[in-house]
Amino acid sequence: MWIGRERPRNSDAPAGGTFLDGQMLVAMPGMRDERFARAVIYLCAHSPEGAMGIVVNQPASHVNFPDLLVQLDVIPQEERIHLPRSAGGVKVLRGGPVETGRGFVLHTADFFIQDSTLPIDDGICLTATLDILRAMATGSGPANAMLALGYAGWAPGQLENEIQQNGWLHCPADSTLVFEAEAGQKYDLALRKIGIDPGMLSSEAGHA
Repeated sequence: MWIGRERPRNSDAPAGGTFLDGQMLVAMPGMRDERFARAVIYLCAHSPEGAMGIVVNQPASHVNFPDLLVQLDVIPQEERIHLPRSAGGVKVLRGGPVETGRGFVLHTADFFIQDSTLPIDDGICLTATLDILRAMATGSGPANAMLALGYAGWAPGQLENEIQQNGWLHCPADSTLVFEAEAGQKYDLALRKIGIDPGMLSSEAGHA
């Protein structure tokens, strides 16, 4: 696993308008792609050239943040037990099926690296360099962060088509839902944020 040193593609997508930068995508029950069943995705970039987002409710199995710091040579093995509490609690997620060997840190805007950090919206940023991991290992990183392995990507027009075909709902994001809610609760919380009772949502919604 490694952290790239470039911004994710399409990072120049404009905010506002018809683009959904900074929004949450919530998979409908009829989602055909099993990789995104009950997925909640924070959309980092959206433009006519495509879209890129991070799945925020699928924990990575058998992986934890301190072990990854050792594997990436950010810290030596003997320093693992001396990590600050903030680093030990960082969640590692399966961010999506694209470039699963690459890491992306989704974090609050109290941490910024010039030419490396992508500000998105509502105080949430994305950084994909080892520098942020080094900062987190010393307790000088962002107040809230999660490390995602891989990301979800869409070709031009693909996301719009999936939304029209009842694949996704979307709603404004907030840092509490992204960083503080338990992964297993985020799907229902996102639906309630839209105003939908999860128990009443049908896979045929939108086709009346």
